[in-house]
Amino acid sequence: MPSPHPDSEHLAALGVPGAVPGWDLEYLAETGSTNAVAAAGARDRRVVVTDHQQAGRGRLGRSWQTPAGVALTVSVVVDPRLSDSRWPWLPLITGLAVADAIAEVAPAVAGVELKWPNDVLIDGAKVAGILLERVPGPLAVLGVGINVHQRELPVPTATSLALAGADCDRGDLLLALLVAVDGWLVRLAEDPEGVRQEYVRRCASLRRDLTVHLPGESRFDGRGVDIDDSGRLVVRSASQELVVSAGDVVHLR
Repeated sequence: MPSPHPDSEHLAALGVPGAVPGWDLEYLAETGSTNAVAAAGARDRRVVVTDHQQAGRGRLGRSWQTPAGVALTVSVVVDPRLSDSRWPWLPLITGLAVADAIAEVAPAVAGVELKWPNDVLIDGAKVAGILLERVPGPLAVLGVGINVHQRELPVPTATSLALAGADCDRGDLLLALLVAVDGWLVRLAEDPEGVRQEYVRRCASLRRDLTVHLPGESRFDGRGVDIDDSGRLVVRSASQELVVSAGDVVHLR
């Protein structure tokens, strides 16, 4: 069911030009994919947010859909001014920004962690996903979907802020997210090692056993031990160490 909260009006109000200093924010009552809209007219500091995303995309071409009025679905365009080798850090710092925004708007929610490379978890269940796309510029389109008001979800491995006990406004969450994205972009430029250490501290894919499904249908079983300077996941088995730049990670309990 759509949210009974007045956050749809709040989101719409944020779409007024100049409503969010430093950002060019566009509100759409509904759209297919915010990433597609943002990429089509990509420019630094553009933000596209919708009340109802009907054809969202996840990693590896997966579809991502939610009912109207229950999730924060937004795409943020930035010029990261990074070397190609540093681009893998963008979904990681976006995850840090999502976690910080949740802490700001819903401080009672505990157990927020990061799953490499682009999920945010609450007590092991997914509350948010991130999709990075690169467009000419080069510019980065940071697509973010956060489950906010859902009381039921289609899979047991997902959760929402409401299920975690938080009743928050999606407009407030968006504002906190934009502030956090700004902060982490600055920190990544000024102190990459400090950012790496903070991600390592919050990453639930470390210090535990994993299965990594790699491109080409192969898999690797091991323990997550580190995130390297390029944002890659280091996984170690009894006989081998693998540095993963792309793959689906399964946390083993």
